Amino acid sequence: MDENPPAFPARTVAWVMAAVALVLTLVGVLVQVRIPAEWQPHPPLTPDFGVALTFPLTGAFLVSQRPRFSMAWLICVGGLLGSGNVAFTALMFHWASQGEMGAAITARAVQLVCWAVSGLLLAVMVPLYSPTGTLPSRRWRAVVAAGAVTTLAEVVLGLLRPDPDPAAYDWPAVIHNPLQVRGLVPYYGTAWNVLQYAIQVCVVAALASLALRLRRADPVTRRQIAWPLSVFAVYVALYLLGPAMWLPATLWTALIPFAILFAVLRYRLYGIDTVISRTFVTAGLLGTISAVYFGAGAVSSLVLSGYHQVGGLVAALFAGAFFQPLRRALQRVVDRALYGRVGDPALLAERLTQEVRRADPGEALASVVTVVREGLAVDGVAVEIADGRPRYVESGQVGPSPREVPLVWHGEPVGRLLVGPPGTRRFAPAHDERVLSTLLPYVADVAHAVRMAADLQRSRERILAAREEERRRLRRDLHDGLGQTLGAMAMTINMARISLAKSPDTADNLLRDLRVGMDAVAGDIRELVYGLRPPALDDLGLEEAVRTLAEETLPAGTDGVEDVSVLVDGDLAGLPAAVEVAVYRIVQEALNNVRRHARATRVEVRVTRSPAGDGGELRVTVADDGIGPPARLRAGVGMSSMRERAAELGGSCVVAAPDTGGTVVEARFPLTA
Repeated sequence: MDENPPAFPARTVAWVMAAVALVLTLVGVLVQVRIPAEWQPHPPLTPDFGVALTFPLTGAFLVSQRPRFSMAWLICVGGLLGSGNVAFTALMFHWASQGEMGAAITARAVQLVCWAVSGLLLAVMVPLYSPTGTLPSRRWRAVVAAGAVTTLAEVVLGLLRPDPDPAAYDWPAVIHNPLQVRGLVPYYGTAWNVLQYAIQVCVVAALASLALRLRRADPVTRRQIAWPLSVFAVYVALYLLGPAMWLPATLWTALIPFAILFAVLRYRLYGIDTVISRTFVTAGLLGTISAVYFGAGAVSSLVLSGYHQVGGLVAALFAGAFFQPLRRALQRVVDRALYGRVGDPALLAERLTQEVRRADPGEALASVVTVVREGLAVDGVAVEIADGRPRYVESGQVGPSPREVPLVWHGEPVGRLLVGPPGTRRFAPAHDERVLSTLLPYVADVAHAVRMAADLQRSRERILAAREEERRRLRRDLHDGLGQTLGAMAMTINMARISLAKSPDTADNLLRDLRVGMDAVAGDIRELVYGLRPPALDDLGLEEAVRTLAEETLPAGTDGVEDVSVLVDGDLAGLPAAVEVAVYRIVQEALNNVRRHARATRVEVRVTRSPAGDGGELRVTVADDGIGPPARLRAGVGMSSMRERAAELGGSCVVAAPDTGGTVVEARFPLTA
């Protein structure tokens, strides 16, 4: 015979049980509201009402989804027995109020069995078997056995209960127990309390089993367990507080089967970790801050007797001082409990720090992407860096439409983080935001470092290329120009020596040619020196060199130019040699462009140095009133040269077209103290 019932009969049985349970619950409610006030049960609401309202239907639905799932049947049967407890408790008091004591005695026996067995199934067995339908291990069979024995003892002791003293009875007449054992009178109260404590121990042990499952489970199962653990933890707290908390316990009990349903069917509504996290943090903050507040208030009241306002202020200050550190500590504890080492933002940040320290920026970026992917539990994460080397690093597959998160380093966009679709270990959205807010500064730092390393490498390459080009130019000029001229001069000297004795006139002509050649050599040498550093900078200084350059490049009347003005604001003495050369060359190139392309009538060159201090700036502007740059400006050799000269010194060079017309070339150079 198959131990697991077939699906169709099982579903039918479950829904029939649910229907019976609903009828019993309805009967119990209708009967109880008609019971005379002196016979009303105390308290009027118990957690069994919550059980009767939701457990039967939830259990039947769960059976219809998974007919062979043992815990579904525990919920279904427990819900039916809870409904029976509600109905027969109301019937017992109703029949007793009508004087039908025989029927009341029978109802009491049925109510006792329903109450005890329902409590065993729902408060002990269901937590032990949640959410997988199996015990955490064989050792937990002892808790099942202890709960069953205690429940049986409760039923037997309740059936043998001696009739209480009518004077101490809460209702008008004692419901006689025909099975009473009068010899139990001295021991009944103590024995009943011991059994209640034993059941409480079993309930707490069942809750502990869920906590142990949570601690040892993987992230997916951990979030699955978190649903029943959260609701059972609150229920156990209300249960242990006793009848005074039975109204909130009744309402809370009605929520338990829905949490179990979500956990068992593993729907993708795993916001439970967010709920637990915020609930735990809020409760911890309220509890601790309240304790600190009232403690500080009590102490201040003793010390500052009569100064209640001062005492309240002291208490508020103490509570406020504890708030933020306590919130962070509680949040970290919850993250560690729910997500383990992988999902703890603080541990992820520490791991990121270690990864960055071990490798260069390029390799560190790959490690950073991997850590972020694991921290968010997604299928893929990528980092895209503008002008970086590498420009794109990916871990996993981000998919066709990833989430884009900008990477900003001290207000400067350096790239973007691409987050792929959720993985199988997906955390809650709130947790994603905590991880991102914690890790984004580290990712932005690494992205900036990669970008800076790429800029440094490109700068080195440009410097190396420029140096080699300069060496090639010098070699060519020395070999093809100066070298050839000096060789020819040496031959002329030899010929002059030979001709000196026989033909003085010929020697004189040769020496005259030699003198002309020496002038050419001097000119070539001046050209070489000028190519290295304009002599005007050393002879005249930067200000006068720029003025002379403007007059030589654009003399009045050249190509329609009517006026060229050079304005200097600030002291240009003491500037670094590299800055002087860069300014001179940029002005030279800008003026050449004006002469070739601008068709301008007025040109203004302005050099401004900011006041000295911890730092400063040198700004060079060449503005004209010409036709302006073309709509689609293409950077030629001259424009690229200006920008590179400024960038090599940490500055910038921009070519703009103002609304007033013409072209403005502006270069900025940072100056250290």
